[in-house]
Amino acid sequence: MTESVDVVLIGGGIMSATLGTLLHELQPDWKIVAFERLSDVAQESSNPWNNAGTGHAALCELNYMPQTGGPLDPAKAVSINEQFQQSRQFWSSLIDKGVLDAPSTFINATPHMTFVRGEKDVAYLKDRYEVLKKQPLFDGIEYSEDSRVINKWAPLLMQKRRNGEPFAATRVPAGTDVDFGALTHQLFGHLKDNGVELRTNHEVRRLKKQKDGSWDIKFRNSLGHTPGQINAKFVFVGAGGWALKMLQRSGIPEIKGYGVFPIGGQFLKTSNPAIVSQHKAKVYSQASVGAPPMSVPHLDTRVVDGEASLMFGPFATFSPKFLKNGSMLDLVTQVRPHNLWPMLRVAFANPDLITYLVGELMKNHRKKVDSLRTFMPTAKDEDWTLIDAGQRAQVMKKDAKKGGVLQFGTEVISAADGSIAGLLGASPGASTAVPIMLNLLKDCFPEQYSGWEPALRELIPTYGQTLNGDAVVAEKSMAATAATLNISK
Repeated sequence: MTESVDVVLIGGGIMSATLGTLLHELQPDWKIVAFERLSDVAQESSNPWNNAGTGHAALCELNYMPQTGGPLDPAKAVSINEQFQQSRQFWSSLIDKGVLDAPSTFINATPHMTFVRGEKDVAYLKDRYEVLKKQPLFDGIEYSEDSRVINKWAPLLMQKRRNGEPFAATRVPAGTDVDFGALTHQLFGHLKDNGVELRTNHEVRRLKKQKDGSWDIKFRNSLGHTPGQINAKFVFVGAGGWALKMLQRSGIPEIKGYGVFPIGGQFLKTSNPAIVSQHKAKVYSQASVGAPPMSVPHLDTRVVDGEASLMFGPFATFSPKFLKNGSMLDLVTQVRPHNLWPMLRVAFANPDLITYLVGELMKNHRKKVDSLRTFMPTAKDEDWTLIDAGQRAQVMKKDAKKGGVLQFGTEVISAADGSIAGLLGASPGASTAVPIMLNLLKDCFPEQYSGWEPALRELIPTYGQTLNGDAVVAEKSMAATAATLNISK
């Protein structure tokens, strides 16, 4: 007899952990089972060494407020910040409830900075600062073109820098570094302690819709290849790049026209205390011509398992795999008649991206440290080692005008009846996992959602409000979460 449950989560990353936690808080009587094909959770995109660990709040990322030739529009930056505030509130509530451990185990105060060079970028950064300083969620943002001030903020940026070169920086002390791997482990640990079953080393192979609207899911134990089957009323696919494959196997029409383009990454890393002690910030700059937004160069403080280090990158790599532990056939086996044309259009429309990737692949270690020296002029080759980061599967989708477009960011694909949903895309995904999952709950559980709202307001006090429209409410909320999370206001 096939086992029946209320919810199946496919993938053991931050998205499944967040959705599982929300559902358990809202509907503790539901039976939830999570499947992870590897031996532990958070081994792909959520692993701390597979991402930059930035608490994405648009404090330093220029791609959320691009130059378009007209007046700068802060709407996207404000929206990203609003979303991160919901994540902060949710994590704070879970700390108060004893679900999460001490905040320093997964989040640490780390100022967010932007550093640019050249007259054009300096002028842009100043304009951006003038716009953002008026927004309540960006209260406290600082701007300087003074080398002495920037040297106090981040000494490694200024040491032995060339005289006469125009440069500027912004700084927001309220930035954060987040270990999403630790956060994922803690959330799943709590779920397991409260009746949620986590089946590691289990790979989902087939999904089939039943007449009653539920899903039969066939899986295989990676150890011994023992097959199994389970029936679920609702399925969430949070399997990183493999979410596309799972949704294609489900046969839902909503996935038609979608494909993904995998981009890997590498970072230079140092744990040399003499270097690490001189830099406590995440410093972002402008992306290279043709580079995707996720490849914006940045020099970051990282705190993993209590140890601080510095990372610089990312440097793009290429593999046809959708996951680090994926298949070399992933890129080819995704092709369907309905997504072939959009994918071809994306290839023809993005020659700069191909040129960028080829250039990145040709860089040796010294060339990569040369890129670092634009940030840190005193960088020495021997102090830095190269580490492989995660695979990011960028969304390709059909477009009425262009035929196909390459989309940066995340997108939830849901069946019309709300019985299955999956997440495609990358940054700022992990940082905005909470609002992404709130929207998913609203779309997939319309009958239950209104009844859940009181509980959601307990978990997220400003749920339903727009913080940036009320400076008093914004300040109060940020101060409260800063106190609970032990980070800067």
